[in-house]
Amino acid sequence: DDYLTKPFSMEELLLRINAIFRRTNPDGTGDSQKTFFVLGKYSFDYSRQILAFEGNEQKLTSKEAQLLKMLCERTNDVLDRSLALNKIWLDDNYFNARSMDVYIAKLRKYLKEDDNVELLNVHGKGFKLVVNDTTKK
Repeated sequence: DDYLTKPFSMEELLLRINAIFRRTNPDGTGDSQKTFFVLGKYSFDYSRQILAFEGNEQKLTSKEAQLLKMLCERTNDVLDRSLALNKIWLDDNYFNARSMDVYIAKLRKYLKEDDNVELLNVHGKGFKLVVNDTTKK
């Protein structure tokens, strides 16, 4: 259900193969079962799709929650753009990529209250959720 045009990188091929395995795996093994994350002053409950900050709760859409969960699972590491598109939108075409950019912008808006939490673009790769540890200061 996918194809690559030549020339392609082996990394891209492996990412797409892994995305297909995840989509076709009926029992869901391999997906992280963790559903609660702490990001600086934020807490994110994936199962309830709630992002909370100092008592204020923001209800997230399904796609926002899925994207934030993937970012949380790779905190301070790069989330490959193609991987997220294939897992959440099931295709990494141009239109889905633009849609994902809108969701990233929304997540940035939700996370702007804490200066220790940043959602960065990594040119040519994807996105990085950076959470600075305030206890080390």
